[in-house]
Amino acid sequence: MSESELNPWRRVSRRVAYDNPWIQILHDDVVRPDGKPGIYGVVHFRHLAIGVVPLDADDRVLLVGQYRYTMDHYSWEIPEGGGDLDEEPEAAARRELVEETGYSGGEWRELCRAELSNSVTDEVTVLFVASGLEAGTATPEGTEQLQLRWVPFDEVMAMMRRGEIADAMTILAIQQLALERTGR
Repeated sequence: MSESELNPWRRVSRRVAYDNPWIQILHDDVVRPDGKPGIYGVVHFRHLAIGVVPLDADDRVLLVGQYRYTMDHYSWEIPEGGGDLDEEPEAAARRELVEETGYSGGEWRELCRAELSNSVTDEVTVLFVASGLEAGTATPEGTEQLQLRWVPFDEVMAMMRRGEIADAMTILAIQQLALERTGR
């Protein structure tokens, strides 16, 4: 690691400002890189963010539609959820896919890992692609009122271009898959 890659921040103190089963908000008193005192807020996620691009034999993507309370609008996205930090990401993704869509089995492959908003959170996502899935019965949580829709891959790309899909994990997973297809 080069000198320029070393941590220029110094934490003086840390306290929990808010805590629930999903997130913890930390308030840090720090010494900033310029040597002046400052503060930093960190949203700590208690789960790994996981998502899967379900593909069928006709190159269609199974999208999940739901109202997103935080954004106050309806969202079309890949099946997503949370996995315990000590749970294998693929096992969590398989569980979430069955829960939200009823689909299971098939062939799975990790697409990528990413930090979702690393200036204020420590949330990490692991994204997969799955094909050859078998239909079953969905068992969504009480917080989920979901619609399912098979959409041709090219149309999913067009929905992203038109701003109809704005979910970061969906965009990241679909773009990664598109890059792989072009050999880049």
